[in-house]
Amino acid sequence: MRAFILSRLIQLVVTMFMVSLVVFFMVRLRGDPILVMAPPNFDAEQIAKLRAAWGFDKPLGEQYITFLTKAVRGDFGKSFQANRPAMELVIERLGYTYLLAAAAAAIGVTIAIPLGIVSALKRNSLIDLVSTALASLGTAMPSFWLGLMLIIIFSVHLRMLPAFGALEPRALIMPAVTLGVGMAARLSRLTRSAMLEVLSQDYVRTARSKGLAQKAVVLRHALRNALIPIVTVFGLQLGWLLGGSVVVESVFSWPGLGRQMIDSINVRDIAMVQAGLFFFALSFILINYAIDVIYILIDPRIRFD
Repeated sequence: MRAFILSRLIQLVVTMFMVSLVVFFMVRLRGDPILVMAPPNFDAEQIAKLRAAWGFDKPLGEQYITFLTKAVRGDFGKSFQANRPAMELVIERLGYTYLLAAAAAAIGVTIAIPLGIVSALKRNSLIDLVSTALASLGTAMPSFWLGLMLIIIFSVHLRMLPAFGALEPRALIMPAVTLGVGMAARLSRLTRSAMLEVLSQDYVRTARSKGLAQKAVVLRHALRNALIPIVTVFGLQLGWLLGGSVVVESVFSWPGLGRQMIDSINVRDIAMVQAGLFFFALSFILINYAIDVIYILIDPRIRFD
C-alpha cells in the first residue's frame, strides 16, 4: 500500500507538471493578452510598460519558469478583471462548484442504483423497458436544454423555484437536477448491466439455495460484487460534473468556478484561466485516486502492491 501511495504521488506530480505546460501555452495561443488588457486609449509606450509590468515582455520559457515557480507556492498571479489574487477567487468560487457537483452526484446515485437494481431483477418487464427508455433519453438530452426547460416550467410558469443565482438554498435544486439526470441515466444503465452479470453467477444461486432473503442476496452478495465498475464510472462522472458544470452554471448564473472561467476566457484574464484549469485538473486527479482507495474497501482481495 505504501508503494502504491508513493507511486500515485509521483504520478500526481508528473501529471500536474504536464497540465501546467498545457495550461500555460494554450491560454497564449490567441496572441498577446496585453492588447486585450490595455485600455483603448493606451499608446505604444504605455502598452510596453504594461507588458513589462505583467512580465509578458520576457521569452516564453522564462515566463513559464516564473509561472511554475509561483504556482507551486499557490500564486497564480492577480486577476486584472477583479484586481484580486486569482487563488482567492478560485477558492471562493470552487466551493459553489463542489456543492453543485455533490448535490448532482447525490441525486444521480439515489436514482440510478435502485433503478438499475430493479431493472436487472425484473429483466424485460415493463419497469425495465420504461427505465431503459428513460435512461436513453437522459443520456441523449443536452444539459443546457434541460436546464432551460426547468427554468420555463418551475420558474416562469409555476414560480416555484428561483431561476438564477445562489441567494437561497432552493436555487440549488434546478442546476443539481440538471446535472444529476445525465449522471443517473448513465449509472442506471451500467448498474443494470453489472447486476445482470452478477446475478447469473454461481455464488448468487448458492446464496439463494441456502434460503437467504432476497434483500440479503441482492445487497450483500450481488450488489457488492457489481460495485467495482459502478464506482469506476461514478468517479469519471464526478470528474465530468466538475467540468460539465461550466455550461449549467452559465445557464443558471450559478456563482461557481465554471461560470467564472467562461467570463475569464472571454476577457482573456490569464491568471484566472490558469488557476481555474489547474484546480479543475487537480480535482479530477484526486477523485480518481480516491476511487482507487475505495476499491480496497469494496473488495479486500484487491491490493496495490
